[in-house]
Amino acid sequence: MREVNDLEQQNRKPDVLLIIPAYNEAENLPRVVRDITSQRFPMDYIIVSDGSTDDTIALCEREGYHYIALPVNLGLSGCFQTGMKYAYRNGYQYAVQFDGDGQHQAVDIEPLYRKMKEDNYDIVLGSRFLERKKGGSLREIGSRMITGAIRMTTGKHITDPTCGLRMYNRRMMEHFANRKNYGPEPDTIAYLAKNGAKIGEAPVTIRERISGESYLKPVSAMKYMARMLVSILVIQQFRGNKI
Repeated sequence: MREVNDLEQQNRKPDVLLIIPAYNEAENLPRVVRDITSQRFPMDYIIVSDGSTDDTIALCEREGYHYIALPVNLGLSGCFQTGMKYAYRNGYQYAVQFDGDGQHQAVDIEPLYRKMKEDNYDIVLGSRFLERKKGGSLREIGSRMITGAIRMTTGKHITDPTCGLRMYNRRMMEHFANRKNYGPEPDTIAYLAKNGAKIGEAPVTIRERISGESYLKPVSAMKYMARMLVSILVIQQFRGNKI
């Protein structure tokens, strides 16, 4: 049995923990874990199975993966908060939001870490657009609009607010672990930036999903972008509890 708890990990551990939210990602997780464990840069990982109904738990048991099994589906926010609680309580210095679908690359963690240490950032976002311009796809148009909304409301220029590869320091870890309404989404990044969080970006490359199906289909993607814009431009302006 390799399911972990808050009292595990008595030995020396790396500074960085990768939090891998996973809902029915059994086909992708072996490749994800191989990618992580093949890196020379020291990092731990924790798979948070969000009420998966496929073979995710059986896979983790069989292969000895480090995991937490949620009994029901909490959605990305609840799943990620579980991982942040684990990271914070076990003393990691940095936590990384890392997708379980194989699109993120573990080789990009070291550049995020170097950027974080370079100027004591609170959050370092992976960006696909530091070294190239955004194109005309629906998602990139939506990303451009969210970038504009964040700049309008915070004065910060974030080139890739929808990229899910992000590194957080312990101060941010505590917020995500112990407070409500801290979903790992662009509107939360906008809120944190507005309230003084120091945010940097580092270039990353995102791969195409190989197995499974993204929940962000065209109609869902449009609804998501609209929800983020409304939240950033309106709702976040009335949000209290400054950091």
